[in-house]
Amino acid sequence: MEEELKCPVCGSLFREPIILPCSHNVCLPCARTIAVQTPDGEPHLPQPLLHSRGSGLPAGAAAAPPLDHDAAAGPACSGGGGSAAGGLGGGAGGGGDHADKLSLYSETDSGYGSYTPSLKSPNGVRVLPMVPAPPGSSAAAARGAACSSLSSSSSSSITCPQCHRSASLDHRGLRGFQRNRLLEAIVQRYQQGRGAAQGASAASAVAICQLCDRTPPEPAATLCEQCDVLYCAACQLKCHPSRGPFAKHRLVQPPPPSAPAEANSASPGAAQGAPSGGGGCKSPGGAGAGAAGGSAARKFPTCPEHEMENYSMYCVSCRTPVCYLCLEEGRHGKHEVKPLGAMWKQHKAQLSQALNGVSDKAKEAKEFLVQLKNILQQVQENGLDYEACLVAQCDALVDALTRQKAKLLTKVTKEREHKLKMVWDQINHCTLKLRQSTGLMEYCLEVIKENDPSGFLQISDALIKRVQVSQEQWVKGALEPKVSAEFDLTLDSEPLLQAIHQLDFIQMKLPPGPLLQLEKCCTHNNSVTLAWRMPPFTHSPVDGYILELDDGDGGQFREVYVGKETLCTIDGLHFNSTYNARVKAFNSSGVGPYSKTVVLQTSDVAWFTFDPNSGHRDIILSNDNQTATCSSYDDRVVLGTAAFSKGVHYWELHVDRYDNHPDPAFGVARASVVKDMMLGKDDKAWAMYVDNNRSWFMHCNSHTNRTEGGVCKGATVGVLLDLNKHTLTFFINGQQQGPTAFSHVDGVFMPALSLNRNVQVPLTLPGGSPSSCSSRGAGASEVHLDDVGYKEADCCPPGQRGTYQLPLGIPRGQSSVA
Repeated sequence: MEEELKCPVCGSLFREPIILPCSHNVCLPCARTIAVQTPDGEPHLPQPLLHSRGSGLPAGAAAAPPLDHDAAAGPACSGGGGSAAGGLGGGAGGGGDHADKLSLYSETDSGYGSYTPSLKSPNGVRVLPMVPAPPGSSAAAARGAACSSLSSSSSSSITCPQCHRSASLDHRGLRGFQRNRLLEAIVQRYQQGRGAAQGASAASAVAICQLCDRTPPEPAATLCEQCDVLYCAACQLKCHPSRGPFAKHRLVQPPPPSAPAEANSASPGAAQGAPSGGGGCKSPGGAGAGAAGGSAARKFPTCPEHEMENYSMYCVSCRTPVCYLCLEEGRHGKHEVKPLGAMWKQHKAQLSQALNGVSDKAKEAKEFLVQLKNILQQVQENGLDYEACLVAQCDALVDALTRQKAKLLTKVTKEREHKLKMVWDQINHCTLKLRQSTGLMEYCLEVIKENDPSGFLQISDALIKRVQVSQEQWVKGALEPKVSAEFDLTLDSEPLLQAIHQLDFIQMKLPPGPLLQLEKCCTHNNSVTLAWRMPPFTHSPVDGYILELDDGDGGQFREVYVGKETLCTIDGLHFNSTYNARVKAFNSSGVGPYSKTVVLQTSDVAWFTFDPNSGHRDIILSNDNQTATCSSYDDRVVLGTAAFSKGVHYWELHVDRYDNHPDPAFGVARASVVKDMMLGKDDKAWAMYVDNNRSWFMHCNSHTNRTEGGVCKGATVGVLLDLNKHTLTFFINGQQQGPTAFSHVDGVFMPALSLNRNVQVPLTLPGGSPSSCSSRGAGASEVHLDDVGYKEADCCPPGQRGTYQLPLGIPRGQSSVA
């Protein structure tokens, strides 16, 4: 809260705050430093601004502090001369010709303007340079002279240091702004509480450094006004250098040791005994605040125009409290006014309501910060995990390369040894042959040298043969190397090098498990609708989803939908069954993990009507699709909106109109039954057709079990489909008609009816199960016929629906094979 209690000009706690027309606050001494003069030649805002909008509210002279006494010097001196009085300590000297000029322009006569700042205070707010006093004159005389000169040639204005809007001052100057006594009281309470806390925590009379890590801490040498921290010389150089963001902070002497609590609560300017250069704005903890101390009773504000009168009413037009004299004599006489207490309570209620919204946002912001901190921790942990994973993967690559290197080196060694062996074998063989040939040649030469013809001829034939054989041993290729010195092994490492250079993180990874949106998952009859979404902060792209469903009896999962939609309706399931569903996402990197499994229970009671989509075009439906007739004299077929594959089902049909003895047929059929002829004439329907005297059972155009007893107007026909026993039985007026009509009935069946224009049949609530239907209790699905026909779930927005039928080829609304 302390930031709300600091003046935007001096940065200290508010002292004598006034309310500007833009609803911002500023210290009264600081207001003098930011008030400016506009020469007569420049455009300026109208002076009765504070009265025209009601946002700048006048305040009485009694509310103004003694520091503004110089306003008596002239009407314009309150705004212009006050600036010179506050001054910058003479640091920016110059006369009136050197004062900063503002370019004020009207904003639809709103009293606000804009300016171009030039000279700024240490807190970034524009201030006026001080006009130096003439030689030999006092400061008060200089201020009076400046005010007199300015009041004769210029008008005054003040610019808000926060929103930079300018407002003209009237003849009262800064006293025309209302004193914010509520803020002043809050600042006083805050300062007293802080002073008490600091006094209780003071361990000694000597101020010590608050950042020292030495034991004991060093005495404090400096106090920062903005940080409100005491520093020793070493810590000030290390923790609070006079540069960067700290360059605008003001460092003062620490509080005197005699009164640590009072000195700490006072502003640095008060501790120094003089106002700091910026307009002389002292903190509320100074002597002025002490004079109006906490023990003094709080004085309620009085009307600035009628000093002895308290506020009693609230002017709605001017948005200001007024007294009763303002209504009788003042300018508020014709304005809309309301009781002060009522408006006080109303504005408090509005503020409380607005605070509730801010509180909710603050709570969300806290939760968001917790989420961000968790993300921060997860980022740290995931970063370490990824680094470890990267190191492990690279080490694995190095190990694999080392192993492959060893294998390749083994191959090179084997090849070298093989070549060496071949060469050495050839060397040994050639050496032996050469030695034998050389010996034979030397022997032959010695024989030729002999002169004994008979002796030569005795051995010449054998010797010639030996030489010829020796020559033949040097066959072609015998003197050629069997192996080459070159190795025929070539290692192609270029693809591997390219792969290493291209080794990088893939931008896509497996998508996470989707989140099932339970609030959108629902069931209707034997259909279920599931919705899901990806978790937040999911950056992996998703190409589609795979929805899996079990068989409703705890069996294995099977895929029932593959696509990009995030909402899917699955039709044709079993009634009174519990299904488990799950979904997973996939992209080009692969298939992600499954979501959590959701359990869905289909309806234990089947509700259906006649289906206008599957009926013949000559069928006419009315009474919310519960009554059927026909526009043709030929028989036409209409089906129900539900399909059955297990359980016991019984429904009734009432004959409302029966003319000229037609033959309506009642029964069950497949979804692909022929619609333009009597029910039962093809192999897709099992029916009983009946006239006014007798009935027959028919399937594949085969008529069986003729039974006496027909129908008339007002008759009721019941159909009992027992898929547990796989039988089909018919009833007329509650009595079984003939034997069991069909056995071995297995598969998926829909209620069916064929009729012509002479018959009108509505679906009715069964008045009671026939006596033979003993299994109507547990496990049986009685059909209560009402206007609750199947329709796609309302939570399926157009363009985001996925529909799947079980089994394939059965229209939506059918039941799958058990």
